[in-house]
Amino acid sequence: MKRVVQIVAAIATLCVASAALANEAAASSFDGTGVAYAAALAIAVAAFGGAIGQSMGIKSALDSIGRNPSAASKITTPMIIGLAMIESLVIYALVIALMLVLKI
Repeated sequence: MKRVVQIVAAIATLCVASAALANEAAASSFDGTGVAYAAALAIAVAAFGGAIGQSMGIKSALDSIGRNPSAASKITTPMIIGLAMIESLVIYALVIALMLVLKI
């Protein structure tokens, strides 16, 4: 997991470095490329985090059901609600990315 965080940090640094090192003349001719990169990075991080969170939740629920099969009906409903909450965070990131790209 530590390696994944390092990779994400390196990619974010590379994406931001070009904007940080840009000169004033380039900044005056805004073409929206930085906004597109920010939106793409937001979606990528949200999808990655949501996928990790959902896989951990499903793994825990299936482990619990494997240990106690009679509790499957009591575990399934909270698991589905938890997965919906995780997925809603990814959808919020999509909405924010669309707002950035469409300049709403």
